Amino acid sequence: MNILFCSAGRRAELLKNFRKSLSPGSRIIATDMSPYAPAIYFSDKHYFVPAISDPTYVNQIVEICRIEKINAITTLIDPEIEILAKNREKFERMGVMVLAPDVETASICFNKYELFQHLKRFGIAVVNTYSSFDEAKSAIENNSLSFPVFVKPRNGSGSVGARKIETIGDLNDACTADPSLIVQEFMDCPDIDVDIYIDAITHEPVSIFTKRKLETKIGGASKTVSFKDKAAIQFICETLKHFKFNGPIDMDLFCRDGQYYLSEINPRFGGAYLHAYGAGVDFVKLIENNVAGLKNTPYFENYEENTVMMMYDSVVVKRFEI
Repeated sequence: MNILFCSAGRRAELLKNFRKSLSPGSRIIATDMSPYAPAIYFSDKHYFVPAISDPTYVNQIVEICRIEKINAITTLIDPEIEILAKNREKFERMGVMVLAPDVETASICFNKYELFQHLKRFGIAVVNTYSSFDEAKSAIENNSLSFPVFVKPRNGSGSVGARKIETIGDLNDACTADPSLIVQEFMDCPDIDVDIYIDAITHEPVSIFTKRKLETKIGGASKTVSFKDKAAIQFICETLKHFKFNGPIDMDLFCRDGQYYLSEINPRFGGAYLHAYGAGVDFVKLIENNVAGLKNTPYFENYEENTVMMMYDSVVVKRFEI
């Protein structure tokens, strides 16, 4: 299998894990717009491409797929997910499996307020979310929302701009400075991260790895501990029925008084998938099976509880002509 990672960025450990699991003769190709993206140096070959907003971007990715005989393509940044989804037919005509959801699902997941509205329509427990300062203020005045609250960009990525707010004045200032912010109730309860693989043939979940966050930094969870809970699996599977995913996804939940609440979904490899892989939950083999035309058998508890992931920093040192 030849797999293309678009916008590889800092995800070096993910590419290193792929290297360990790929079958002999397989290759990893990576792209990025910057030569200072460390992950590209863990691929077999890398390409520098323009920004994803460039009108020539998709055609350049298509050409890379042709040259490198790519079998599967994915991206490691949220804004590119919908681009791959919209161009699925171009890639599939070349025999490239697109590890991205359908266009509607990609659009819903990228807009966190739209995700909230979508799930509420189906009766899925979701963190209460407000689209503006005025809407949040009204909720506070009628006692359906109280401080502290949590704000984050409607289309944000990597936890950038997400923070707790303690007062109405600070909330007004934050929303005035950044109108893209949405307001959520502050969930003072266990924060859960889930890695899920949706089979690219059956489009059903076949692997689910649940972990509690012990520490979070910009970009996501940095320390996590694995656990198992059939109620969590049931909640996750019920939620997934209302989307059309394809490949790896990352889901954020909260658990309060035994009830799970969905916070957000990122249809790509989550930053903390490294924990799942380290605990033996190997999405690489699931992708290889799908590329070979094989359906994967669902298996949700093939890991041990209480394994802990502890992220740390590492470096790539290269010589450049500057």
